[in-house]
Amino acid sequence: MTLALRYAVRSDVGLLREGNEDSAYAGPRLLAVADGMGGHAAGEVASAVAIAALADLDDDMPASELQIALSTAVANANQILHDMVSADPSIGGMGTTLTAMLWSGSKVALCHIGDSRAYVLAGDEFQQITHDHTLVQSLVDDGRISPDEAATHPQRSLLLRALDGTSEAEPDLSIREAHAGDRYLLCSDGLSGVVSEETLHRTLATIAEPEDAVLQLVELAIRGGGPDNITCIVADVVDSANAPRPPSYDSVMAGAASNGGRPTIRTDSPAARAHLLAQTAPQAAIVVDHEDPAPRIVHDEEDTEPPRRRWPIVTSVFVLLFVVVIGGLYLGWRYTQDQYYVGTDGGQVAIFQGINQSVAGINLSHVHQRTGIPLSGVPSPDSSTIRATVSASSLAAAQAVVTNIRKDYENCLTAYKAQAKYQTDKAKYETALRDYVKKYKTHKVVRSRKGKVEARPPTFTMTQPTIPAGCPGPSATASGSGA
Repeated sequence: MTLALRYAVRSDVGLLREGNEDSAYAGPRLLAVADGMGGHAAGEVASAVAIAALADLDDDMPASELQIALSTAVANANQILHDMVSADPSIGGMGTTLTAMLWSGSKVALCHIGDSRAYVLAGDEFQQITHDHTLVQSLVDDGRISPDEAATHPQRSLLLRALDGTSEAEPDLSIREAHAGDRYLLCSDGLSGVVSEETLHRTLATIAEPEDAVLQLVELAIRGGGPDNITCIVADVVDSANAPRPPSYDSVMAGAASNGGRPTIRTDSPAARAHLLAQTAPQAAIVVDHEDPAPRIVHDEEDTEPPRRRWPIVTSVFVLLFVVVIGGLYLGWRYTQDQYYVGTDGGQVAIFQGINQSVAGINLSHVHQRTGIPLSGVPSPDSSTIRATVSASSLAAAQAVVTNIRKDYENCLTAYKAQAKYQTDKAKYETALRDYVKKYKTHKVVRSRKGKVEARPPTFTMTQPTIPAGCPGPSATASGSGA
């Protein structure tokens, strides 16, 4: 078996930041996320430097060299930051977190410093595989505060370790064994600090395609307020010979590393796409600027040209503006119709075409397909995700999401039917046993004086069925089964 990766990466500026200080890299053998800090462009530079220092590692190498390669690259990045601060003290205080995974066959080396995170979904088990280097995490480790208190602690963003060029880099390094079917998530705290671990688990477990998963994760962080830059990589470990879809081969940079540190504009979220639709009209000024000379002041003595000569120019400008505005709106509308999401309509799960937004009172989506799955019968983790809507890049991706939801719903339905049969059969058994005891005055086998069996008590060997976690209850599921 030859293992490979199928991955997707997204970086979003969020709702409150002016620029993106996060950087990310996703390649066939290297995944990395860095969250810059320091402001004044320095945070963007620090994260981009860290990613650039690791990018050359995305190549074949023996498993025995993975950890030393990562350690050396991190030390080089830290030295570059040190040299930059020495040359320009004004950027002192900049730094970056770094979480990276380097692959060789079934072996993967994990390198981590700061509070970006890595998670793994292996089968049904979802766990964080990095340890935050923060003040609040140290307080949790010492038992001084609880994990719930850490989530709202005023100093939860205070790092104890980072790449800053002023101290020796001390990343955590470890080796893991990769298995086909594992799914990894690397992210900045703009995602993990806003979206709960339960929701991360549910999203990764229910959305099949990495590209759809990263889009949904960014949307969840935006809906949570988007207070920070949001960057995430979702990577599936696949058997390259038998995978239903081919592995990824392109290397991709995102965030500050992809644009030299310049702020990026969000275009992946429905809210941003709707905003762009509303902002189409001002683009006409660019066209006019290219086609016409810049305005100039005309003096009275120069004003000898008859006014009627200017009307064709003015008319052309307005016509051009009109064409650009209408054309932009049409193209924007057409783009929305290539998008899908899963939500609710009339109390049941439905696939919508478009985006879950409206512009100037116009809804940019409509119901494409009703599934017949009642929301009341869907397990609670699924129902909460559906209420928030699940974005999909295509109709096939949306139908795949519905297939997973239907499977969970039918599992609950089957479990409650099995439970009902168990209770009915158990009641029959208990009645038969009472009648037997009443008749023979014992619950044991009745034998004659010669030892011949004259009567046997009724038996019951069924095992009580297990109800899957999150099922809403037999009444909700039963009422929905007829929908």
